[in-house]
Amino acid sequence: MSGALRLGFVAMPATTKGVLVLFCGDALKFGPASRKVIGAAGNLIERAAKAARYTGRSGTVLDLPVPEKLGVDRLIVVGIGKASALKPSDITKFGGIAMGKLPASASDAVVFAELPDGAMSARQAADLAMGMKLRNYVFDRYKTKRKDDDKPADKKISVAVADVAEARKAFAPCEAISDGVIIARDLVNEPANVLYPAEFARRATALRKLKVAVEVLDVAAMRKLGMHALLGVGQGSAHDSRMVVMRWNGGRKTDAPVAFLGKGVCFDTGGISIKPAGGMEDMKGDMAGAACVVGLMHALAARKARVNAVGVIGIVENAVDGNAQRPGDIVTSMSGQTIEIINTDAEGRLVLADALWYTAKKFKPKFMINLATLTGAIIVALGHENAGLFSNDDKLAEQLTKSGLAISEPVWRMPLAPEYDKLIDSKFADVKNTGSGRWAGAITAAQFLQRFVADKIPWAHLDIAGTGFDSRQSEINRSWGSGWGVRLLDRLVADHYEK
Repeated sequence: MSGALRLGFVAMPATTKGVLVLFCGDALKFGPASRKVIGAAGNLIERAAKAARYTGRSGTVLDLPVPEKLGVDRLIVVGIGKASALKPSDITKFGGIAMGKLPASASDAVVFAELPDGAMSARQAADLAMGMKLRNYVFDRYKTKRKDDDKPADKKISVAVADVAEARKAFAPCEAISDGVIIARDLVNEPANVLYPAEFARRATALRKLKVAVEVLDVAAMRKLGMHALLGVGQGSAHDSRMVVMRWNGGRKTDAPVAFLGKGVCFDTGGISIKPAGGMEDMKGDMAGAACVVGLMHALAARKARVNAVGVIGIVENAVDGNAQRPGDIVTSMSGQTIEIINTDAEGRLVLADALWYTAKKFKPKFMINLATLTGAIIVALGHENAGLFSNDDKLAEQLTKSGLAISEPVWRMPLAPEYDKLIDSKFADVKNTGSGRWAGAITAAQFLQRFVADKIPWAHLDIAGTGFDSRQSEINRSWGSGWGVRLLDRLVADHYEK
């Protein structure tokens, strides 16, 4: 199992032992507290930097084992480049870089939260610590055999700051957010034989400890509500479907909530339109949208966000047996609209169709944002760098775009138009669940969802097929399940919807 992490703050200058981490700017420029702790070892560092042609360029690292005259086991210098060019998200990234360079065997480290022009602000120190915590994440609970020298040590990391009390205060919400990301990563990484719909729902009920109201709808309750689009997806599985409704009430009683919805397909065989065997094991991650919503609800509740928020996740398993849904079947959604099933592997949109209608009618939210690993087409279009954004509301789309850029979880807006809508008109029902042929697959999926957005509510669909799992790794994420979206949506709420 991975080693435990104890992350705390100490006053600068700190007593150093174990590993010392410092930050420098261009031309190997250190801050005053860093220069003081380096002391007589400055010449050694300059010589080592010259030999390695190290200048402090952003993201580069100078690693010195057992540096003379410093009294520490190792010195790690992380370059930040030009301080004037720093973005807020860079500080989080530098925390991840620093954590990634700590030896697995290191049990003690002191990290100086200092830039070349002086100590980091409390918020910067908190962002730095969050980056370290996110980078430290490892999902290894099923590894039972490890050599002793491969086992990570428990780590005690002290972040040296100018004001300990202010840093701790600033870190409290960052810790809530990073815990939410880690919850989402854990859910995505779990195998489907462990995390089936009922177990996923059970884990979501842990939010009650944070005073989140959690309601779990079983098959009978969903059937009574007319959710036959969602139920049709899971009817071929030995595991019954669930819907989980989570409510955090941190705003005024009279305030309409903001609403987040997630696709939770715990495993997707494709159904009768079965997927190829190669890579099918990755389909345990087809619930990354729902995982994000659970992690987000944790983050909002744990940091006591001043907002009313609703999280709704439809949890199913798309499997194959004699009762499985067939191509050509017609189902009636909760909205009353009929859906012709063309491809049983286009199942996530069926789950979200009922979830969207239910959320709009029951909660009348300010907006609805759904997340789903919905289409391979969005990966063809955008790769693993951006999530696809579709929206009926320019203001909401702009807010999401700015929030994504601020924390380096970017989204790229894609079109919606009546011309694409015609591609999902059905000969036999109100709508069919896929378009005609290969073209515009991500767009027609979004057009399908839009038909189930009731009462002209502002809505956005995030297609996270390229970012939710097996995505581009970063300095703050080395996990297969990324937890993508938790930080983005928390930032959206914090910047625009908290009173």
